[in-house]
Amino acid sequence: MDEAKIRRNRLQLVAIFAVGGLTLIAASVLFYSTRSSGVWGTTNHGEFVQPPLTVAELGIEDSDGRPMTEGETWWLWVVANESCTQACAEAVLQLRQLHVLLNKDASRVRRALITPKGTPAPALLADFPKLEHLRGGASTLKTGIYVVDPIGNLVFFYPLSDAGKPVLEDLKRLLKLSQIG
Repeated sequence: MDEAKIRRNRLQLVAIFAVGGLTLIAASVLFYSTRSSGVWGTTNHGEFVQPPLTVAELGIEDSDGRPMTEGETWWLWVVANESCTQACAEAVLQLRQLHVLLNKDASRVRRALITPKGTPAPALLADFPKLEHLRGGASTLKTGIYVVDPIGNLVFFYPLSDAGKPVLEDLKRLLKLSQIG
């Protein structure tokens, strides 16, 4: 073999290792510099419920007065302080539309309105016949929307104004990845 060919092969080998090494170094620098500055985050739109709460801890009862525990389905809760205001009614409407958009997964999700004591306006329950009314726990929870998993854990919280697309995207992702409910 002649000297020029050997030198060219060595340069090609060095170039291959240099490209691989520079790529590894650049990726490491990018990963660790953005990680420490807080750029890496989650892809969900809702806030994780902190501290973690379960349905059993909240003392939520169904309309017949039976305490709720874990179930077989996911839940979308609209929590109202005393009665369902205009913002609450709009959120209930958004969640009904969201439920329709779930298509084949709609049977895996139930919707409920939670009030501390009394019942919401009868017209609201009449307009939304599949909306269940639950009582209790509302004094512990902030007014808004909660996603509850089939085991009974409250997963995400959303303000009433985010009742549409953010909830839908998170719920679709949860249902896709979930092996339960």
